[in-house]
Amino acid sequence: MPGGWTRWSALKREQRNAFLASMLSWTLDALDFFLLIFCIPAIAGGFHARVEQVAEAVFLTLALRPVGALLFGAAADRWGRKPTLVVNILCYSAAELACAFAPSLRVLLVLRAVFGVAMGGVWGVGAALTFETLPNEGRGFFSGVLQEGYAIGYLLAAGAFGLGFRWLGWRGLFALGAVPVLLVPFVLRGVSESPVWLEMRTRKAAKRAWPVRIQALRRHLPVLVFLIVLMTAFTGFSHGTQDIYPTFLLKGAGFTAGMVGLIGVIYNVGSLAGGLVFGSLSERWGRRRAIIAAALLAIPIVPLFAYGRTATALGVGAFLMQFMVQGAWGVVPAYLSELAPGAVRAILPGVAYQLGNLLTSRNLVIQTRLAERMGSYRPVLAGTVVVAGLALALVTWLGRETRGAEIGAE
Repeated sequence: MPGGWTRWSALKREQRNAFLASMLSWTLDALDFFLLIFCIPAIAGGFHARVEQVAEAVFLTLALRPVGALLFGAAADRWGRKPTLVVNILCYSAAELACAFAPSLRVLLVLRAVFGVAMGGVWGVGAALTFETLPNEGRGFFSGVLQEGYAIGYLLAAGAFGLGFRWLGWRGLFALGAVPVLLVPFVLRGVSESPVWLEMRTRKAAKRAWPVRIQALRRHLPVLVFLIVLMTAFTGFSHGTQDIYPTFLLKGAGFTAGMVGLIGVIYNVGSLAGGLVFGSLSERWGRRRAIIAAALLAIPIVPLFAYGRTATALGVGAFLMQFMVQGAWGVVPAYLSELAPGAVRAILPGVAYQLGNLLTSRNLVIQTRLAERMGSYRPVLAGTVVVAGLALALVTWLGRETRGAEIGAE
């Protein structure tokens, strides 16, 4: 985006490092999550199970993420953003590596639940560290870039699957997913603690973290409820268009693993572009208008996205769909951080985000069952986009605008 390099070069070294640490931790977390998405048919074959049974692993990951948001968010508000982020990275890296050695589907399901707890903490802690460190100017742009760490992780998973599955198999890919542990030395040596959290600690706000958080959550209960409903619409929009798509391409369209990986890379490039475009547009249009525009513009793309008959048509449709889906998501980190009070900034947005994931956690299982009963994935994909896009636009319209809000200790 124009001006992006100018905004980046204007940052101080500690601001750049904080942003990079948060984005990379979120990117590598997403890589580990989406490796499972691509490997579902292979895992089903390896354990002689149905695809629907393996899809329960995605449900467990999403369902346990609120627990991680609560635990790691509380730790970040009490002991600081930086040390909590380090522990968080170590936890999800270890869980991903353990999945490579799962002797049965039941053990794999347990390990994905553990991974879900670890995954649930990263977004809230990283967003708090980022937006408490960066200047207010250009927050929408950096929000778009930060959130698209998720799309980069998906892109990396697509590339790893397309290039490496033939030689590594699903177990080898899970072992590869332990690479985030290499990020820990950079966080320990190159990242400074959030200045806002340090201010709260000086004022003893962090030591009084639990009473302050409970009181603040009660005082801002309408905001919390709104964010939960909003993030339910958001997660239905994203997971509803992303999680089942590789399986649709493999089983519904009959493509090879290499072609599925290529299309995955293509639509994640669209995700990256969408997040940057709409994140930047939210600085001019406002957060709400940017989200609503992206959600509604996804609906006309349904014919290409779900009903394309060639690899080219589906690739173009998926690119445009994820441009809009992640365009809307690109506004989320800034919007939620601007809504949250300082004393609960690491816990409130993260908990709301992950409770939204919990409420849509059986989305893939339901979609898979519907597709098997209907004999086609196409109407399931189409219906999901229309319902989720309209719901997201409506909920966002009911919210309030926050563009330009100050992010401080209170």
